[in-house]
Amino acid sequence: MTTPDPLHHALHAPGPRPLPDEVAGLLRTLDAPPRLAAHLRLVHDVAYELVEWLGARYPGLRLDREAVLFGAATHDVGKTAHVSELTGPGSAREETGRELLLAHGITPDRARFAATHAAWTLPDIGLDDLLVSLADKIWKNKRVPELEDLMVRRLAEASGRTVWEEFLTLDDTLTAIGEGAQERLAFQTTHPV
Repeated sequence: MTTPDPLHHALHAPGPRPLPDEVAGLLRTLDAPPRLAAHLRLVHDVAYELVEWLGARYPGLRLDREAVLFGAATHDVGKTAHVSELTGPGSAREETGRELLLAHGITPDRARFAATHAAWTLPDIGLDDLLVSLADKIWKNKRVPELEDLMVRRLAEASGRTVWEEFLTLDDTLTAIGEGAQERLAFQTTHPV
């Protein structure tokens, strides 16, 4: 009888959308903790919901859908080197994650999300980066008004609608996504650190 591989289970268990094959392969190469793989699947899944919503509501919005999904799927890859940050505070994973991705042949424009997902307050941060940051918060129903305000302003600029209209729409969307937080948290905790 073979023992089930916990990382394989985290990558393929029923639940959130699977990670892109390239990311799953990278996580195997890095011997990622199963809980990290589960977390990345969850954030990737929420990012997918967000980009689908944006595509339907804002068809002319300039957004690199594939980059956002890749960024969400890899944003915490630095936790493979800083495992303590899976259960505790820290930010060493951010630059380490970017460097790991670059070392594995990922282009700088995609590797950046590992560093920018927690740096959404920087000036000139792009919409794609804001979306990865937002997905990383809302998967567990954490509402960050400053981050959401930045997103609302970008959406109002793109749509020509008022900030208030965009706030109401984004708030409704994030509330609906946030309602699944308990199930997502339960999925993540079933996988070992």
